[in-house]
Amino acid sequence: MITRTVSKNPRTTRGDLVNDLQRAGTKVTKATISNTLRRQGLKSCSARRVPLLKPVHVQARLKFARENLDDPEEDWENVIWSDETKIELFGKNSTRRVWRRKNAELHPKNTIPTVKHGGGNIMLWGCFSAKGPGRLIRVKERMNGAMYREILSDNLLPSARALKMKRGWVFQHDNDPKHTARATKEWLRKKHFKVLEWPSQSPDLNPIENLWRELKVRVAQRQPQNITALEEICMEEWAKIPATRGRNTKAEQRARPVVHSATLGKSSPAPGKKPYVIRFTCCCVVLRCHGDSENDEGNKSEAAALTV
Repeated sequence: MITRTVSKNPRTTRGDLVNDLQRAGTKVTKATISNTLRRQGLKSCSARRVPLLKPVHVQARLKFARENLDDPEEDWENVIWSDETKIELFGKNSTRRVWRRKNAELHPKNTIPTVKHGGGNIMLWGCFSAKGPGRLIRVKERMNGAMYREILSDNLLPSARALKMKRGWVFQHDNDPKHTARATKEWLRKKHFKVLEWPSQSPDLNPIENLWRELKVRVAQRQPQNITALEEICMEEWAKIPATRGRNTKAEQRARPVVHSATLGKSSPAPGKKPYVIRFTCCCVVLRCHGDSENDEGNKSEAAALTV
């Protein structure tokens, strides 16, 4: 009953189970419940936050995975990844715990959908490649298209030069309206920047998320007490991230891959089906699992991304 209950609803708490069993005439402790579930390969974990996907996003992510499946690793080494993030001065977002099996942390039942830009204290723009972190700046005002283009003008090319990117390097940014505005596209075209086509609502596919996570951990450990200190510490800690961070992450990927479903369907291979993997050099891997046929409904839900 215990395993069946948490498999059906992973957000069930030990207290809920104790009460259910008591109503059924069985008295157990929370420790007994934990031990029982652990023997079944289940443990209590924080629900992972993932993007809220609509069917159009699902199809775009699946298309992206299929189109890039056979790209050589060298291609990803020549990409500059970019993004904005916000860092809070105090506190962490609340978490919710779920019962799940190993490598099932990104199954839809075990996650909490989120929407991008939910609030924060300072906004940062940064970039990096396989060769290390590029520039990091604070965005002090509400960003618009003109400001975004100014940020790129002042920081993208200098980052590419500092990182010694090869000729023909590719720039990645997401589909924020400021990024996809006609004026921004025209600016990028005039500067002869090649832009990676990117599926909407896919911040989790961007390997820079791993650097943001590392930066936030480093900043939290130093406990800044005001916005000025927060900004200074962010810059200092970003500068301390070693150039080898990206390449070291590949070893972490092999040691602990996490299946991140590209769709709302299955997040792991069908029994007996081996996943085919390409590595986003630095932090991210795209994965597709074979279905029985191209028209198989299950096959539509078997393109995925691996992140650390």
